[in-house]
Amino acid sequence: MKRSLSLTVLTVVLLLTGCVSVGREFPTPTQDMITNGVTTKGELLQRFGSPTQVGIENGDQTWTWVYVRAGTLGQPLSKQLHVKFDDRGVVKAYSYTSSLPEGVQQKTR
Repeated sequence: MKRSLSLTVLTVVLLLTGCVSVGREFPTPTQDMITNGVTTKGELLQRFGSPTQVGIENGDQTWTWVYVRAGTLGQPLSKQLHVKFDDRGVVKAYSYTSSLPEGVQQKTR
């Protein structure tokens, strides 16, 4: 919920300042691209590039990829991939949300 609020605030600020997009477009994750307990940080870097944000959530390292762009009539469109890692650098859990027409609407594992 906190991430969602941050993304909303960022989107509003960007639209008010006239920015067209923020972040770098990244591939929409498919089920075979990320597997809990298997996929490593190195594999994610190869597939999605460097994360937009790196942090800690409940003691677990997290990486987040964010892409926001203006849609028709200035409506913000965005997608976000959020990944939590275990202490070995392997995916523990992830979530993906998108308001882009071609994106998967929401995915959590």
